[in-house]
Amino acid sequence: MRLQKYIAKSGLTSRRKAEELILQGRVKVNGRVIDELGITVDPEKDVIMVDDKVIRLEERKIYIMLNKPEGYVTSLSDKHSEKIVIDLIKDIKERIFPIGRLDKDTTGLLLLTNDGDLAYRLTHPSHKVDKEYIALVKGIPDNKKIQRLRDGVVIDNRKTSPAKVKLVKTNMNSSVLRIIIHEGRNRQVRKMCESIGHPVIKLKRVAIGDIKLGDLKLGHWRYLTDKELEYLKKI
Repeated sequence: MRLQKYIAKSGLTSRRKAEELILQGRVKVNGRVIDELGITVDPEKDVIMVDDKVIRLEERKIYIMLNKPEGYVTSLSDKHSEKIVIDLIKDIKERIFPIGRLDKDTTGLLLLTNDGDLAYRLTHPSHKVDKEYIALVKGIPDNKKIQRLRDGVVIDNRKTSPAKVKLVKTNMNSSVLRIIIHEGRNRQVRKMCESIGHPVIKLKRVAIGDIKLGDLKLGHWRYLTDKELEYLKKI
């Protein structure tokens, strides 16, 4: 790669300005001052410095949506599990990590990135980003029990924040609930439903804020669209 292109791709300055820096003798390659154009460098081996400061290529930011299947953990180094979500993401050289988590038995929307700032904003409690779940639960909760979920229930010795809960469908011995929360406590939806006597049979996350899972197939992933990314970065 041409030296001036490397400097530009590092995010330090434009290629034209990079050429000026080289001609001014402000660039070193492996400790040697370079003051002429046309030099090529190996990004993997050579150490490039501008004004005696090492510069590196700017890491490409990755933003991915995955429809997580059951049986996969979101931890990147779970010694007790053979299946981790990163195994489902192919052909990505950058090191990415999940934003938040879904427990092993929960399916649905999981975001992955290498953008630490964005991950922090999305998971920090102060931002109160809604997370929407579809829960198949045992039995049919009555209006009082559903209202308890809406008002907040005590799990792990602490009351949950108010939630949006709607009874979507009833079957013979089970029901489907749509639950929207903005907290991210461990196995929260499962514990909420269990607290009213209607444990979860199946659980799926379908949205994070305005980001919808849509018709993405189970186990598949895709890059976020520009519109989705614009929304996330406004949070």
